[in-house]
Amino acid sequence: MGRCDRCPRADVLTTVIETDVAVIGAGQAGLSAGYHLRRAGLAAGSGFVMLDRSPDPGGAWQFRWPSLTLSTVNGVNDLPGMEFADTLTGENPDDVTAAEAVPRYYQAYEEKFDLQVRRPVTVTVVCDREPRFRVEADELVVSARGLINATGTWEKPFIPSYPGAETFGGRQLHTKDYRTADEFAGKHVVVVGGGISAVQLLDEISLVTSTTWVTRRKPEFRDGSFGPDAGRAAVAMVEERVRAGLPPGSVVSVTGLLLTERLKAARDRGALERLPMFSEIVPDGLRWADGTSLRADVILWATGFRSALDHLAPLRLRGHGGGIVMDGRLATRVASDHRVHLLGYGPSASTIGANRAGRAAVAELMTTLDIG
Repeated sequence: MGRCDRCPRADVLTTVIETDVAVIGAGQAGLSAGYHLRRAGLAAGSGFVMLDRSPDPGGAWQFRWPSLTLSTVNGVNDLPGMEFADTLTGENPDDVTAAEAVPRYYQAYEEKFDLQVRRPVTVTVVCDREPRFRVEADELVVSARGLINATGTWEKPFIPSYPGAETFGGRQLHTKDYRTADEFAGKHVVVVGGGISAVQLLDEISLVTSTTWVTRRKPEFRDGSFGPDAGRAAVAMVEERVRAGLPPGSVVSVTGLLLTERLKAARDRGALERLPMFSEIVPDGLRWADGTSLRADVILWATGFRSALDHLAPLRLRGHGGGIVMDGRLATRVASDHRVHLLGYGPSASTIGANRAGRAAVAELMTTLDIG
């Protein structure tokens, strides 16, 4: 691919670390990749370098809202080689916040396997200087033969564009910015979105103030945990899309939303009554196409995230469909450049999927780079 004009001159930054593999991101997927790189015989530093923009271990978990405890979180999956329970000391799950427990686990994991994560460093751009990649991260430059990108989605909250949004006189925020339901007391809150975070926050907020739930599609609830067939169907749906070069889709349409005891209580008090999407935002609320309007003080956008891949733009990985064509055993490998693997993209976005994908990505990358 040659040089790209977004990279600075080679003499601008003089501290260059040469390594075989650069891992960008140290959340679930990145740590899994680091573990399997160590298992493959690579040493932290010379064999692989891990870069993370967060100030401390924990990935996106360290920024989650305080009310998200281990009893309410959708699931914390064990990383390979070390169980999450090993870092708990008899605490009551109702009392331990995910923002405390998961970072503690990740920190212990990094130390146990000597992953030597460099942080906080923000990767601003990755360019192809064949046969290596040049990874710019603040004042640090990493020259790597292969790349595992595990930046996740937390840094790219998605808020859809609606007419009149700039005229709204109340408050708009994304789930990324949510802290506590108490700050909305006395206000009417509209929660927009049909995913797990949307119903969790709707439940919390509806206990302290009036709410309205708005979704694009009619939500589907299930009474029990979905079985292996449904899980495989969800992963297969997303995998099919990324192998075709389409943007990853939501899996909630396949798995449905688990109707927990808390959500049953929310349903019984009317909090889960849902309205279809509005057509525009007005200064004091929302308006639908049929002329119906609703007054609102707060719009909480629980509309998900997009993959944080802007730093990879010079590699020109995206195709005409808006996504990236993926291949490999678990669809983590970029079809146009087998030196690049994306973890947390598509079928590897779940915590369980991230572990399996980390192992597969490392195995395939070692073969591509002819290491071992």
